[in-house]
Amino acid sequence: MTKGELADLVSRKAHLTKKAANECIDVFLNEVGRVLAKGERVVLSGFGTFRVISMKAKTVKIPNTEKMVTIKSHRAPRFTPGKRLKRQVTR
Repeated sequence: MTKGELADLVSRKAHLTKKAANECIDVFLNEVGRVLAKGERVVLSGFGTFRVISMKAKTVKIPNTEKMVTIKSHRAPRFTPGKRLKRQVTR
């Protein structure tokens, strides 16, 4: 599903214009990003949790060239699905 398809669905289900649905989706995505950038978690009960993890610096080998490259330490977003989402997917 693309963002446009999601906006179509939201506009139909919530009786909104497509523009309003797009704005809602944009606000949601921007806020999730803003909260994660601060290092905080976003918990959506039943759906899952978005969080940020810290990755240590490491040296890896590039498969095609066998060259060793160092990857700097950095933060990365992670998503952990909630129980309801897991049940819905595994049915």
